[in-house]
Amino acid sequence: MTQTFWKVSRWLPIRSTGWAKLDLLKTLVQRDLEARYKGSILGNFWSLVNQLSQLLVYTYVFSVVLKVKLNLNGLPSNSFTFGLWLFAGLIPWITFTGGLAQASISVISQPNLVKKLVFPLTLLPLVPIVSTFLESLFGLILLLTFVAFTSQTIHGTVCLLPLIWIPQLLFTAGLGYLVAGLTVFIRDIPQTIAILLNLWFYVTPIIYPSSAIPESLRFWVSWLNPLTPLVETYRDLVLLGEVRHLPEWGVFWG
Repeated sequence: MTQTFWKVSRWLPIRSTGWAKLDLLKTLVQRDLEARYKGSILGNFWSLVNQLSQLLVYTYVFSVVLKVKLNLNGLPSNSFTFGLWLFAGLIPWITFTGGLAQASISVISQPNLVKKLVFPLTLLPLVPIVSTFLESLFGLILLLTFVAFTSQTIHGTVCLLPLIWIPQLLFTAGLGYLVAGLTVFIRDIPQTIAILLNLWFYVTPIIYPSSAIPESLRFWVSWLNPLTPLVETYRDLVLLGEVRHLPEWGVFWG
């Protein structure tokens, strides 16, 4: 899967110096993925275990205990459907937060590379962001498998997912550069980011449908929260086979 990602990237119109940096980024990402769970039995599948553990907890609390029900076209209204809906929202969220949190310490955690005058420091925040994105593909494949099992089909709109990944990666990278730079001067940034991401999670319609948001707050959550169109579009393309929320998505692209 990782090799396919880099082969596809070879079609991008990048200059020779850019290819050199891309090859270096590839090497750093592969090293990062190998080092994350070095010596463990499951390896990088631990990232999938992390996603599934959160999925099970939230599904139990909101679907089993609180009896939250969803009405999705073509899917039965039960706890399994709620789990699929929740999983489709958790995947982009975990990808975003995991990459951003690790990007915040990417510079200060690599003093040996920073001291090298010829090393392109701009690659350091990108390494954990790309690594986390590649790990999230395990969860996406599992989600598509569950959807195919439930609805007996995989919607053609899944092919549009790369159009989401581009702004998703760019947005995460932009914030990653910001927090990585600030952390060099203010070492409290990673802890602050963790708190802010925890708050951000609850103002994003991940564990609750956007229809449950009060009308007075819907503008702030739907239009000023860039993660809302990202989460909603994942669900539209994977679960519903529809292209919706175009105005909000246009704001995210902007």
